[in-house]
Amino acid sequence: MIAPRIVVDERPDPESREAIFRPLLDYNASKVGSPAFAPFAIFLRDSDTDAVIGGLWAHFVYGWLHVELLFVPEEMRGSGIGSLLMHRAEAVASERGCIGVWLDSFSFQAPGFYEKLGYEKFGTLDDFPRGEANHFLRKRLIPKNS
Repeated sequence: MIAPRIVVDERPDPESREAIFRPLLDYNASKVGSPAFAPFAIFLRDSDTDAVIGGLWAHFVYGWLHVELLFVPEEMRGSGIGSLLMHRAEAVASERGCIGVWLDSFSFQAPGFYEKLGYEKFGTLDDFPRGEANHFLRKRLIPKNS
């Protein structure tokens, strides 16, 4: 086999990502089965305009719900909306048979909020960003259809 060229690309296109992602996904599936990747969202919408003003964005994968984004407008924080969004997501995840929920939160965001909801830290990346940390948290669920 001829050695491949190694090329650095600081502006890669989505097709190139797919060329790496697809065979990796296929390899993973050959070892542990299909990830059954499915997006999921709960939106906060403005009562007047119906515009999305916040919410939760996640995906189901390998029996877990991964929360990618949770945003509550600053003027609504502390009102219980964030907890409501997380509880609703956990209920849906449990109904779908998930064994847990995981997410990450910067130290300047809300790791304490998630810990109050029963999430536990399972990892920390220090100095990301510098002087801060990125915390990885999880919560085990009891799947409803287990």
